[in-house]
Amino acid sequence: MLAVVSTSLLLCGIDLTVLHAAVPSMSTELHPSSSELLWIVDIYSLTLAALLVTFGTLGDRIGRKRMVLSGFALFGLASAAAGLSSTTSQLIASRVLLGVGAAMIMASTVAIIRVVFTDDRERALAIGVWTAAHSVGATLGPLVGGLLTEQWGWGAAFLVNVPIALIILVVGAYVIPESRNPRPRQWDLASVALSVTGLAGVVYALKQGGEHAGVDTVIVLTAVGGAALLYVFVRRQRRLTEPLLDFGLFSDRRFAAATLCVIGCFGSYVALLFFLTQWLQNVGGFSPVAAGLALMPLAAANAVGATTAPWLSARWGNRWVLTAALGVFALAMLFMALVGDTGAYPLLIAPLVVAGYGAGIVMTLGADSIMSAADPDRSGEAAAIQETSFELGAGLGVAVLGTTLTASYRLAMPDTPGLSESDRDVVKESFSSAEELAEKLEPQAVAQVVDAARVAYDQGFTTVAVFAAIGLTGTAVIAAVLLRPRPADG
Repeated sequence: MLAVVSTSLLLCGIDLTVLHAAVPSMSTELHPSSSELLWIVDIYSLTLAALLVTFGTLGDRIGRKRMVLSGFALFGLASAAAGLSSTTSQLIASRVLLGVGAAMIMASTVAIIRVVFTDDRERALAIGVWTAAHSVGATLGPLVGGLLTEQWGWGAAFLVNVPIALIILVVGAYVIPESRNPRPRQWDLASVALSVTGLAGVVYALKQGGEHAGVDTVIVLTAVGGAALLYVFVRRQRRLTEPLLDFGLFSDRRFAAATLCVIGCFGSYVALLFFLTQWLQNVGGFSPVAAGLALMPLAAANAVGATTAPWLSARWGNRWVLTAALGVFALAMLFMALVGDTGAYPLLIAPLVVAGYGAGIVMTLGADSIMSAADPDRSGEAAAIQETSFELGAGLGVAVLGTTLTASYRLAMPDTPGLSESDRDVVKESFSSAEELAEKLEPQAVAQVVDAARVAYDQGFTTVAVFAAIGLTGTAVIAAVLLRPRPADG
């Protein structure tokens, strides 16, 4: 049973990042705008984050096995739709459905583990394996996507999920036990609508602002409207006797700080996977497979960091180990910004190892701090927030830093002489747009446009790395200040 649910999380983790190495190939075929590209990449994680708690509550009511198997059926169908998409809008819609399916899977598997493994030690081990499967999947995603894209095209990165989902459906029907909560919480549809709509509005405004390197009335109104809906959502949760998401847990400063650490770290980590993969391919000329392999030092170090985190914590405590890990992750990002050259990949190996090691520590100890800060009788709610923080971090990390890269690229891209006004707008849209336009230009203009686009993308990646370093440094300060033990703890 543990093998089935862990494989399911491995699959969800892979799908979080599998498209990273396939983006250049997919962009050439579907021609998404910068904003649409960001939606394609992170709408999956944002949908997943927005619906995790919702489907956890619904699974308690209708049956967790039924929820998991329905999730896999939807995941398989959505994967087929994504792999066969011929337009950007079709792919975005398919990614939304993938996020819905993954939320149904993730929300119920952890509850099933708690029911099946009644011994505390066995349950802790099972949850550890379950969590690690998701992180390993997210790290392997770019390599898997690169291999599939190079052999069969970008659609294969999704189509490979179909037979796997079918196998898990058949096996899961036999080995996963059915369970329900005899006293399920109320499923509040209004809270679901407020959270999903509010988050979508804020993220949409953020992406549009980055694409146009500025704001207009529509963007401002969308951002304000989305923020207002999220505010109403929080107020509603505080009034309900059975809230969808209990914000009372955040009154504990250690719980709130640990959640911020997870969101900031995992967001930066997933964003690094995405933007480094694009940078290596677009600017460095790496193949999809080579770009995926180039990230393996990051992946290996992440696994080592997660493995050694408990030992480090036992020696120096969660507070200082988390602070140090966030600090070295920030320094690694800053060093990558200073290198700023894909041709100097050997110089990037050391900071990739440091970044991966630091991120592995934070993901493990941050999750542990969230669970240990909550009262034992509220462990289920704390676990739901822990899972949500990982997915929300991934979505917001790509959204915020992706908007930063888009705006930086547009500002750094010079007005190339000899191009019409419309062509200048095209080359400022994205790197793939510049490459596509260059193929239609006179030979003497091709190198000029492509070189300018590479320099602008270099500048964009450097800006992203600097912003991530600043954010991680701020998170390290929060960890040092707010994770101090309670006076009663000694």
